[in-house]
Amino acid sequence: MHHARQRAEGRTRERRMRVAREAARLMSEGGIGDFRMAKLKAAERLGIHDDASLPRNREVEEALREHQRLFLGASQEDALRVRREAALEALEFFAPFDPRLVGPVLEGTADANAAVALHLYVDDEDAVPRFLEEHGIPATARSRRLRLDRSRSGDFPVWIFSAQELTIDVTVLPHLALRQAPLSSVDEKPMRRASAAQLRLLLEENDR
Repeated sequence: MHHARQRAEGRTRERRMRVAREAARLMSEGGIGDFRMAKLKAAERLGIHDDASLPRNREVEEALREHQRLFLGASQEDALRVRREAALEALEFFAPFDPRLVGPVLEGTADANAAVALHLYVDDEDAVPRFLEEHGIPATARSRRLRLDRSRSGDFPVWIFSAQELTIDVTVLPHLALRQAPLSSVDEKPMRRASAAQLRLLLEENDR
């Protein structure tokens, strides 16, 4: 009985790894940015239909790092570097809004398809579109649902524009949210985020 359970758990673990690797490939090569969509598509491709075999987002992220290391190597490092340098410029540009870098560019999983994602903190939602207009930057308006903590979530304004042939994706949050980052869709913990000073240090460390 015990051995049968161990074998079943081992098979489930193996299926989770296969789905995680295929989801990572789809995210890296197919440009899918959503973890859940990538997992469901990967499971479908592999003919795996039980929920227990769906990996956690964190497992997919680890598989994505490994896939990029094996198959992209220097090109992924170059794409990441370019985006981090652009992110530093964007953080300095948006200095009046206490900006923070979040997402794949900070986490190190950004590839040639990844946008530079920033969070800006200001109580006047119209301040950011006014700022963009004053600087002659055309931007597309969207909204994004984020979980502020375990019990609160909301839809927040998003502005997307191009700079240096890169996509800059800016989410506007109330200033109070600066105290704690919204929860990550990867692991449900507060998102990792970086100020301009912290990103500058990260770039300097990578140069050593």
